[in-house]
Amino acid sequence: MDNKLKVLCLDIETTPIKTYLWGMYQELNNYDMVIDEWYILTWAAKWLGDTKVMSSSLPDFPKEYKKDPKNDKHILIPLKKLLEDADLVVAHNGIDFDRRKINTRLHKNGLGAVPRYRMVDTLLVARRNLSFTSNKLTDLCKFLGLGCKVATGGFQLWIDCMKGDMKAWNHMEKYCRYDVTLLEKLYYELLPWIDSHPNMGVKNITERPTCPKCGSDKIQMRGTVILNSGKFNRFQCQVCGGWSRDKHNLFEKGDPKKLLVNA
Repeated sequence: MDNKLKVLCLDIETTPIKTYLWGMYQELNNYDMVIDEWYILTWAAKWLGDTKVMSSSLPDFPKEYKKDPKNDKHILIPLKKLLEDADLVVAHNGIDFDRRKINTRLHKNGLGAVPRYRMVDTLLVARRNLSFTSNKLTDLCKFLGLGCKVATGGFQLWIDCMKGDMKAWNHMEKYCRYDVTLLEKLYYELLPWIDSHPNMGVKNITERPTCPKCGSDKIQMRGTVILNSGKFNRFQCQVCGGWSRDKHNLFEKGDPKKLLVNA
């Protein structure tokens, strides 16, 4: 029996909205100005700890792509299945962008809603708990020595994909796939700083307590913490560095609980 939560690292790339504008700095303020709506070009995902990166782009379905190059329904079907199987999804700017964009296209294509899943947004973690000069994925990974994103050559790559350039499509998919690899590294790097992380120990079937952030049993007791509800033993994971505490209130009688929770 697998006692680990299934964590999915995810990234998508979409087209821009094609619109009429009166000037360089004017914002879209009238839906009648929209020429073409946005749609999803490609997605990439990987299960945390797995080496395989999964992806799908519009040209992966040649007949459908030839008939309608803007039809993203076929690449959303396998993506929806992954989201349904995930206990937790990790994405950079995932709460404001990826999740809402995916939900919109699922609904537009008549594919229905996915079950509500927990999400860790590494962009929000960086913004709330640290003070990096830039919170962009590429800048964070470069600063932390995790690697650099694949160069796109700028907005022209998106234009070429929308024109049907297969060389551009191959580069776009490579770009998206490597973003997921970097995302996984960034997730591990920021793990100790992630507040309210879903408890990775909820499926723990052993007697030994495990880290609620990464699921490791390599934890050390590090003093106690006083909360409004009582006094609790405090622990630090020797793998991810995250802090947790015992659920057992030292001010109360009874057997200590085996499940740790985030400190």
